[in-house]
Amino acid sequence: MEMKCFSRGIFGSNSYIVWEGTEGVIIDAGVSDEEVMKFVVDNNIKINYIILTHGHIDHIYYADSLREQTGAKLIVHKNDNKALIDPNLNGSLMFGRDMAFNEADKTVEDGEIINVGDLKIEVIHTPGHSSGSMCLKIDGKLFSGDTLFYLAYGRTDLSGGSQKELDNSFRNKLLKLEDNIEVYPGHGNSTTIGFEKKNNPYIKSL
Repeated sequence: MEMKCFSRGIFGSNSYIVWEGTEGVIIDAGVSDEEVMKFVVDNNIKINYIILTHGHIDHIYYADSLREQTGAKLIVHKNDNKALIDPNLNGSLMFGRDMAFNEADKTVEDGEIINVGDLKIEVIHTPGHSSGSMCLKIDGKLFSGDTLFYLAYGRTDLSGGSQKELDNSFRNKLLKLEDNIEVYPGHGNSTTIGFEKKNNPYIKSL
């Protein structure tokens, strides 16, 4: 498995390409489509899916453009599908942008496996930042969206947010993962589950 992080997205969001051989996926779509597509073309990667960790504007901004250019299917958790078409739910109105996107080609639920060539992508539903927030576990890596950051965690005051649900997502899902799992968040630097268990003030308070 190979991966590439793009970290110059709208509102400082990260996007990732993960691939094995010639087949892969894009995780989140907040980084310039030109930058992402240049890498895809230069490395001859067939993008099967664009997977959104949740439906907020800084992670979906280029979703329709990337879907059109790659021919890939767009995937989101079923609880955040409506956010794609609703500027109130996706948060674009908060920033003076009335933006709606096409609904996903496929919605997923907790525990589903997305197969892309030799890649097996496990969906871990982690509501709290939004009702449809999810993390994606691929081998020993966790793409955590806006649920878990380096020494921080996702805010819960946006549409679909819930502190109670976020607490449960950590207690029942993320804190049960192995310490050596590498975490690649939707903003900022990478980390590990073990490091966050020991050092993240929020996690230590649970």
